[in-house]
Amino acid sequence: MPDPASPIPLLVLLANFASTWAMAGLIWTVQWVHYPLFASVGTDSFMRYQASHVSRITPLVGPLMLVELGTSVALLMIRPSALPAPLVWGGVLCVLVAWVATAVFSIPAHHVLGAGFDAAAHERLVSTNWIRTLAWTAHAAIVTILVWKCLQPVREGS
Repeated sequence: MPDPASPIPLLVLLANFASTWAMAGLIWTVQWVHYPLFASVGTDSFMRYQASHVSRITPLVGPLMLVELGTSVALLMIRPSALPAPLVWGGVLCVLVAWVATAVFSIPAHHVLGAGFDAAAHERLVSTNWIRTLAWTAHAAIVTILVWKCLQPVREGS
């Protein structure tokens, strides 16, 4: 196991913390504000709105999701002893749940909506997005505990 004082595991943990919390904040905004407003756009401009949504959100969430996934897996490989393995594995599980829900529910719903507003597809998008919202929220809680645990030796030594 790497030295807990080594800067590499701490930098990986902090990148995981930042990307996870960014995704948690973003997904709550999307869940409570953005997706529900899809129904208010109107059928005449919905296809253009949907295309704009996808083209704008993808460059934002894509890198964050990749950093979160990469740093979550990296934490498994370089886990300092201060970080409990079950919590690190729990973080990876949350990431996998979010990725699977994205692939199985969100992307297909967006494809349907890309052809025009469809009330059933919109309802599926909003209701199944709770899976991702809860996964990213849980991961944010887990990574917050991991950062706290990693800082314990610093706090105890001061």
